[in-house]
Amino acid sequence: MSIEGQFLGGGDEVGRLGILLKCPGARVLFDYGMTATSPPLYPLPCPPVDIVYLTHSHLDHCGMIPWLTSRYDIDIVATPVTREVSLLLMEDSIKVGAAEGYPEPYNSADVKIARRRFDEIRFGDTSSAGRTQVVTHSAGHIPGATMYEMVCDKTTLVTGDLHTLDTRLVAGAKPVKCDNLIMESTYSGRNHPARLKTEYALLKKLEEVMQRGGMAIIPAFAVGRTQEMLMLLKDSKYDFWLDGMGKKVNNIYLKHPEFVKSGKRLRQAINRTKEVRSMHGRAKALKGDVVVTTSGMLDGGPVLSYLEAVREDPKSAVLLTGYQVDGSNGRKLLDTGYMEFKGVSERVNCEVIKYDFSAHAGHAELLAFAKGCSPEKIVLMHGDEREILAGDLRAEGFEVLLPKNGEKFTL
Repeated sequence: MSIEGQFLGGGDEVGRLGILLKCPGARVLFDYGMTATSPPLYPLPCPPVDIVYLTHSHLDHCGMIPWLTSRYDIDIVATPVTREVSLLLMEDSIKVGAAEGYPEPYNSADVKIARRRFDEIRFGDTSSAGRTQVVTHSAGHIPGATMYEMVCDKTTLVTGDLHTLDTRLVAGAKPVKCDNLIMESTYSGRNHPARLKTEYALLKKLEEVMQRGGMAIIPAFAVGRTQEMLMLLKDSKYDFWLDGMGKKVNNIYLKHPEFVKSGKRLRQAINRTKEVRSMHGRAKALKGDVVVTTSGMLDGGPVLSYLEAVREDPKSAVLLTGYQVDGSNGRKLLDTGYMEFKGVSERVNCEVIKYDFSAHAGHAELLAFAKGCSPEKIVLMHGDEREILAGDLRAEGFEVLLPKNGEKFTL
């Protein structure tokens, strides 16, 4: 029997992913997220479904789950670490929406309902959706990130966000033989520099900043990137501090060490980190060498107070470690040397450099992963340059579909 699919979001764009699949005996939804732009972008309204499989805890994949569970009597299947971090981000998105004056599509009561609807799974587990068996596999990317293999007359693998190379935090994903592959394409047409070279470059820059008497601010996403930065700094001689939501995420990851590559190394890194817990602590951190803090795109959070303190100091540096989306404060800083502080555009005179620590597979890795899965059909999603990867896949003999949001497709 065939599977009918439709993207409610995240088809021909990066963000707000929602994949609706009608399988034998069940209507299944994979992810339901929001894009945290200003204003936020939401997926198409979801019709009634029987079950939701959540790939991981980034807001563009999990952010609209409370909207679903407040309307439908459904279970959300996810790893325990994905569940805990997702709930943390959902609550935070309500606060951010209120602070920025945007109407939230749900409230804290809805998040409480969502909390009760989670059904936890682990890698290698099998669950049922109608007459379809669903097997879980690690997707790399961040701790708890999951690929779902749907086994019926044919097998269909849904990757969610995917990384195939090992990082300090997680092991890379391995291909899964399948008939149909629904794969992310965020970095279609772009490859990442070698991770070790990027780490070395950042550490060399830190040494240079310290020698000239400055301090380094490392804006980092709370989920995944913060922990990777702490593990990188663990064996350094620097006095480094952590501020922001990453502290709570650290505690969740320590509770579920089976979802990280080395729970022991993560714990050592966190034990070596000085945590900011008050305004007094923030003042002490500014006398240290390095501060790792949210938000990763400079759109809010404690990072702004640190940048305000060092922005006139050419000896200091802002070392960006994540993608800076169009319209973000971080992108404005990279492009113009200015950024917003409390609604006022100010020049930043300290050094600003971006490093590529992406948690997504690059173009060559996506191509190799698809070949390893050897599917008959490939659906590319979660990318705004999908055609480049599609061209290379078609040259290898694969049938590739590029459905837009709202457009139905058949597998």
